[in-house]
Amino acid sequence: MSSHGPLIGNWSYPANIRFGAGRIQELADACRAAGIEKPLLVTDGGLRDNPITQRALDLLEAGGFGRAIFADVRPNPNEHDLKAGIAAFKAGGHDGVVAFGGGSGLDLGKLVAFMADQTRPVWDFEDIGDWWKRADWDAIHPNVAVPTTAGTGSEVGRAGVLTNSATHVKKIIFHPKVLPSVVICDPELTCGMPPKITVGTGMDAFAHCLEAYCSPHYHPMSQGIALEGLRLVKDNLPRVVADPNDVDARAHMMSAAAMGAVAFQKGLGAIHSISHPVGAIYDTHHGTTNAVVMPAVLQFNRAEIADKLALAANYLGIDGGFEGFYEFVVRFRRELGVPDKLGALGVGRDRFDEIAAMAVEDPSAGGNPVKLTVGNVKQLLDACV
Repeated sequence: MSSHGPLIGNWSYPANIRFGAGRIQELADACRAAGIEKPLLVTDGGLRDNPITQRALDLLEAGGFGRAIFADVRPNPNEHDLKAGIAAFKAGGHDGVVAFGGGSGLDLGKLVAFMADQTRPVWDFEDIGDWWKRADWDAIHPNVAVPTTAGTGSEVGRAGVLTNSATHVKKIIFHPKVLPSVVICDPELTCGMPPKITVGTGMDAFAHCLEAYCSPHYHPMSQGIALEGLRLVKDNLPRVVADPNDVDARAHMMSAAAMGAVAFQKGLGAIHSISHPVGAIYDTHHGTTNAVVMPAVLQFNRAEIADKLALAANYLGIDGGFEGFYEFVVRFRRELGVPDKLGALGVGRDRFDEIAAMAVEDPSAGGNPVKLTVGNVKQLLDACV
């Protein structure tokens, strides 16, 4: 353990978080605390047979909560995955969800608990105005969230991302009660992540913090959280890549992921508004896509963010103001094995018009310091491919 004592805590901001190595042992108790008697564990296909998933099911079974799993969740889940998850939830007579995994498993698990007994279609609850008030509050089931990656921070979010399979548009489905009742953040669960996923999810956390920090909206609490989140990723992502079993560094990355998701209440920006359509059309890894487009977006926003990033660079121990920060990001990415261009992810120029149109409409676009237009997004894409 590190010299400052074990990295462990019980936090109620922004959700009830049981943080620390080994705390997956408390899974049955977390279900009890959430008022769940018959949970359905929802995760993605890649985790179905993983030892950590089987252990979670063992713990639920030993606690008297049965052993039910739904794992037909693709990396960018859509309404068909949701429909299948709800069918499994109803068939098993479940009364709550354990959302388990990375962003896709967490998002879909939260949405199954939300939508299982709603009468309106899921698209009626997109994060627009007060659309969430259309939902039947009393019909929403509780969920317990257990992240197994350190990236999206979906465990502390009040929304889930769902791709519309007809239009390939990623929609953000929002309701305050989608926020998990209890979160278990056990960094040991992330030790088995493949290096590529460790980097991709870690860069997602970095992108959340970076865009929130640069967003022009006023939210000083998020601003402070974003800044410390950047530092935690800078200092710890190289450590977990070098030693996947460094539990302290894994803990700091797990904190950074949750912090990024809290911070982006302040807004996101062009990194995400480009990454969402690219991911929806080409099925690329979200965090990796964020990392690829990050330097081009920094340059694009430079006039509006140079002073802010000079302050951030100072805090992070990076010399040279904006330029120093930019060079750090380029070097950091390269050292972690992130591709330089979107072409490496299979993205070509043939669908630029479509991506640019979707990017301008994306909910993240409003937080970008420079107003996005179809024209300037196409220029940005050109710099990324």
